[in-house]
Amino acid sequence: MVGIFFLMSMLSTGAMAKQLNFSSWLPPGHPIVADMMLPWMENVKKATDGRVDITLLAKGLGHPKAYFDIVKNGMADAGYTCNAYSPGRFTLSEGVELPFLGNSAEANSVAYWRTYKKYFEKADEYKGVKLLGVMTHGPGQIHNSKKVAQSIADLKGMKFRVPGGIAAKVAASLGIVGIQKPASQAYELLSRGVADGVVLPLESIKSFKITKVVPYTTLVPDGLYNVSFYLVMNKDTFNSFSAADQKAVMAVSGEAFAKLAGRAWDAADRVGLADMKANGNSIETASKAFIAEIKEATKHLEEDWIKKANGKGVDGSAALKFFRGQVANYDVIN
Repeated sequence: MVGIFFLMSMLSTGAMAKQLNFSSWLPPGHPIVADMMLPWMENVKKATDGRVDITLLAKGLGHPKAYFDIVKNGMADAGYTCNAYSPGRFTLSEGVELPFLGNSAEANSVAYWRTYKKYFEKADEYKGVKLLGVMTHGPGQIHNSKKVAQSIADLKGMKFRVPGGIAAKVAASLGIVGIQKPASQAYELLSRGVADGVVLPLESIKSFKITKVVPYTTLVPDGLYNVSFYLVMNKDTFNSFSAADQKAVMAVSGEAFAKLAGRAWDAADRVGLADMKANGNSIETASKAFIAEIKEATKHLEEDWIKKANGKGVDGSAALKFFRGQVANYDVIN
């Protein structure tokens, strides 16, 4: 009788463990996986007392731009990718990728989640999946194989690997010829001379092993851009959880995930910068004149985004003001 009662109580509380799979397009050692996704999976397991157990697949299931549909269609229970890899699909996320929005991925990621909940959620751009979290990487910077850029003239005509979204538009505004490829292909493009440079956060220079092929870096205070990411789960998978487990999963996702991921990005940026310095790379901060040039060349991007947001029923100006306020008032603890 005791055994039957125990089994019945386990079933009634939804305690039967659910074994889920998680697909990643980056290797296990990359900071996104090692320092963000895997810790989050462990947090989910702990929060649900082991009832939701997520395992990283040994091999990713497809191109980064396909991950929304991979999860939506149930090929994987959960996954992540960049909004920028699907240009035009996630319009609102471009607002948090604009130039000069902040130096901390943690502050920007938390501000992004709060802005999503307050302004973007109603537009339902992630319809068909369960959005568990969002984040941005650290400030995107200018790296190339030719010289330290200190003007738009220095960059004009150079070929750069760029993501999609706002980063690609920023690069084009600076006279850069963009090659839209995943960051994981940066080394191949640079080593073969197909690309002269990249726009990436400091973390990525070490993570993608391109420290030696882009020895010149220009640091843009508050970032040239910030690529945004999303973490999603198959809707049927999420809905199969008990109400208690859904609540538990979201307790370690959402803002908690944004903080975890953003803090890991910031730490990885510090490691990346140290690696570049150890290699003897030339690193300079953009001059005031160059910053003024960038602001003038890219100011239309904010204006264009506000119009697009308004067209989706979102007050773009108010959303950006809120985002900037959240970043400015966020206390980053290193």
